Amino acid sequence: MKVLVVGGGGREHALIRKIKESPKVNEIACCPGNGGISYDATCYPVSATDIDGVVNLAKEIKADFVVVAPDDPLVAGMVDALNDAGFATFGPKANAAIIEGSKVFSKDLMLKYNIPTAEYKVFDNAEDVIDYIREKNEFPTVIKADGLALGKGVIIPESLEEAEAGVREIMEDKIFGESGNHVVVEEFLTGPEVSVLAFTDGKCVKPMVSSMDHKRALDGDKGLNTGGMGTVSPNPYYTDEIAKECMDTIFMPTIEAMNKEGRTFKGCLYFGLMITKKGPKVIEYNCRFGDPETQVVLPRLKTDIMEIFEAINNETLSDLDIEWSDDACTCVVMASGGYPKSYPKGLEITGLTNGQADGVIVYHAGTAIEDNKLVTSGGRVLGVTALGNTIEDALKKSYEAVDKINFQNKHYRKDIGQKALNALKK
Repeated sequence: MKVLVVGGGGREHALIRKIKESPKVNEIACCPGNGGISYDATCYPVSATDIDGVVNLAKEIKADFVVVAPDDPLVAGMVDALNDAGFATFGPKANAAIIEGSKVFSKDLMLKYNIPTAEYKVFDNAEDVIDYIREKNEFPTVIKADGLALGKGVIIPESLEEAEAGVREIMEDKIFGESGNHVVVEEFLTGPEVSVLAFTDGKCVKPMVSSMDHKRALDGDKGLNTGGMGTVSPNPYYTDEIAKECMDTIFMPTIEAMNKEGRTFKGCLYFGLMITKKGPKVIEYNCRFGDPETQVVLPRLKTDIMEIFEAINNETLSDLDIEWSDDACTCVVMASGGYPKSYPKGLEITGLTNGQADGVIVYHAGTAIEDNKLVTSGGRVLGVTALGNTIEDALKKSYEAVDKINFQNKHYRKDIGQKALNALKK
């Protein structure tokens, strides 16, 4: 098979590395890809959001299967266009991808079908939001832009002043563009966070192994929200009992709710969960593999990923037994100094050749090749991933590899996985 992967970040590199292991696949293409991906796939300069361009590329290279990985093209209907052109695909159609494309839709869906989530209200006017928050006077509170915002469309103000400034930035200054036309204000939930990605063909759900993301830019969960500074798997807070409760109260009910709405979801559905004192609740849905969760989940997958993708496409997922390794896996993201705000690009990356010890995989997120040199081209540059018998073992390997890799002003968190280690000690 010839497989085309749409996207160009660390998640796509992790997918490509896993697809490469499949005996069914003899050629992988990627658009647009990145510097590191170009070692594992043939890259084409077609934007991940260019629907016509991707369909034409799939025709030109005679792709047998297309994996659409990022949220923007999924929400915009790339899978619909590829299916119309006769291509087998992995990823939801636009009418199902709305589960991530609109926070208002997903919250209303959960309310309608009694899926546990935070209490919320929806607004389309900045003054109304500020009046509501002033009246409630409960901090911290959670304010979310309705649409896609690169994983950064959520603010958690600690005071009325912060809330007012945040609301004006989202709704009046439009820092997230049209995504800020509507906002959702939610109660602030407390408890450990868990990310669970799940394969689904719209009929059955096969959850993947759990993970723990680290969203804030700085140690101790301080600083700005980012697309994710690192992950560990498994998440020790996600016990077998909680997994069963999630399946019964969240995972299957979500799939059934989408079917009832005429929006059958096929692909990877990401559940961002909070384990509260009242049980697990949904913080957010994503319509695709999470980034950087994919980088710690897929290295643990033992089953041929193309078998899974084909089963989802054919709606025969229930026939497949998906196996996972018992290893722990950790990913430390190396970012450009200044991320998630402004940062330089084109900085040479050195030390990668000796940065990959046994059990270490370096996924490229924001890299390019210029003048035969590997350079930075994004905020998150590399995901330094390691497998180990325990989270502690894997973290040691990840950080040893990080020490060997260099670029100017490299920035990474030094406390990835500490919450998980503390939980295991309890």
